[in-house]
Amino acid sequence: MVVLTHGFMAHRLLLKLFAARLRRTGWETKIWGYESFLTSVTHHAGRFSAYLDRLEADEQIEQIHLVTHSMGCIIGRMAIATKRPRKLGRFVMLTPPNRGSFVATAMPGIVGRVFRPVAELTTAPDSLVNSLADPDNVDVGIIAAAQDTLVSLESTRLGIPHEHITLPCLHSAVLFRRDAATHTDAFLRTGLFSPPQSSG
Repeated sequence: MVVLTHGFMAHRLLLKLFAARLRRTGWETKIWGYESFLTSVTHHAGRFSAYLDRLEADEQIEQIHLVTHSMGCIIGRMAIATKRPRKLGRFVMLTPPNRGSFVATAMPGIVGRVFRPVAELTTAPDSLVNSLADPDNVDVGIIAAAQDTLVSLESTRLGIPHEHITLPCLHSAVLFRRDAATHTDAFLRTGLFSPPQSSG
């Protein structure tokens, strides 16, 4: 089972194509959506953790892999830190702000007070995202975007060993690239991304 979730100010519909491509390679998929505008990342992580807990109780599901985009990556990190699923498999992060977003940092203080996730995802050393421990004992694969206008390449990385590739696209365009789905499929199966290939 592959569970997908989206980023800030996005919608589950944006993951439909990516999920369909994974299904065509043999995966079962579920998309978990949330309203991201005003609510804290911590709140979303609690709800996501509870959702994963319900999936884990399903005897027909042997393993749960995560594929997350942008802020969804931080939600996923917090969720498995809160309660690690026993059936947790591999974790693919698409354009994650693991060390914060420079756009969130540049936004005025009032924006951060209204839109909680903005303040939580800054590059400040004491921001929520920079206070999180790196994931423990899980295979992590990160797909970054070379033309990302929200998250720097350096900010996508973690301090633990992980697979990392960069695709020639914008932050959210990664969701619609065939090669991103192909790389994800390979990583979920083997712990390694597939060799470079042309985009689609």
